[in-house]
Amino acid sequence: MAGVGVATASRVISGKGSVSLATAAKVHAAVKALDFRPSHPARALAARTYDTIGVFVPDIGGPYYPEILRVIDHQLRDHGRQMMVMNGGGPGTPREQVLTTLDFALQRGCDGLLLISQELRDEDFEAQRARMPRIATLNRIVPALGDGCFATDHYRGGQLAAEALLAQGHHKLAVISGPKHVADNRDRMRGFYATARAAGIPKKAIPCVEGDFSPESGWLAAGRLLELGQPFTGLFVANDEMAIAALSRFQTLGVNVPHEVSVVAYDDIKSGAFSAPPVTTVHIPFVDMAYSAVNWLLNACYGMTLPVQRDFPVSLTERASLRRVALAAVS
Repeated sequence: MAGVGVATASRVISGKGSVSLATAAKVHAAVKALDFRPSHPARALAARTYDTIGVFVPDIGGPYYPEILRVIDHQLRDHGRQMMVMNGGGPGTPREQVLTTLDFALQRGCDGLLLISQELRDEDFEAQRARMPRIATLNRIVPALGDGCFATDHYRGGQLAAEALLAQGHHKLAVISGPKHVADNRDRMRGFYATARAAGIPKKAIPCVEGDFSPESGWLAAGRLLELGQPFTGLFVANDEMAIAALSRFQTLGVNVPHEVSVVAYDDIKSGAFSAPPVTTVHIPFVDMAYSAVNWLLNACYGMTLPVQRDFPVSLTERASLRRVALAAVS
C-alpha cells in the first residue's frame, strides 16, 4: 500500500488507534483489492491468546453430547470466543486416543481445555495441567484440578432410582447397568444397591445385565433379563438411551410397561419424554454443569467474572413408565 506504513495499516485493520479518514479509506480499498484476511495464528502470537477453548467429548453423536456442545458454543460465542471440538479415534487404546487428540489441540493452539473423559487417569489430567494450566472437567472429579471440576452426586442418583421403585412397592428388582469400568456408572450402581440392601433386598437377589450405554445394548439386555427367568417388577436402567431401547424390546416381547414392569432410567435426555411410555428418569443437570464449566474457563483464561455454580443436585423426573406394583411378576 503505497504511502501507508505497516503500523498505520495495522491500526486501520484492527480498529485500534487513530488515523485520518483518507488514510483509512486507502487501506480498506487495498484490503478489498488484495482480498486480504488477517492471520489468526499471527494475531494469537502477538496477543498471546488464541480466543479459543478446546473441548474434548467421547462422542459427537447421540442426544447427550450435542446438547452440551451447544451450551458451550453459545456461551463462548456470546463472549467473543470460539470452540475447538475434539473426540477420540484412530489407533491405540481409548486412553491413548484421548491423549493423542489432546496433543493435537495443544499444538494447534487454545487457551484452555474442557475435558469430558472417563478413559483418562488422574495422573493423565495432572500431566496435561502441567502443559495447559487452565483445564476444566465435566462429570469427573480430579483432585489435582481443584475447582476446575464440575460433577454431580451419582451415588445419590442411584439412591433416587431405587427409592422411586421401592416407594411404588417394587421389591423384585432388576438392573441394566453401564460399563463396569466407568466411574460414574459404578457410583450410581453403588447407590442403587445400597438403598435396595437397606430395604432388605441383597445385591445377589437383583439380576443384572451389563450394557455399554448404547441403544443396541439396552435392546439386547432387556431380552437377556427375561431369558434369565428371574421374576422382576421394577427395572433400573443406567441411562435413558438403553432404557428407551429396553421399552421397545419389552413391547415386541409382549411385556407391558408399566403394568407388568416399571422402568426408571438415568440422565433425563429430551427424547425420554417422548418414548412409549414416557420414561421416569433421574435428572442429571448436565447443562448447568457445562454452563458453569465454560464460565470458569472464561474467567480463568480471559479475566472475566461470570457466575460459576458449584452445587448440581440430582432429582427425579417422574413419568408414565413408573406405577404401583401389580400383583403378578414378570417371569
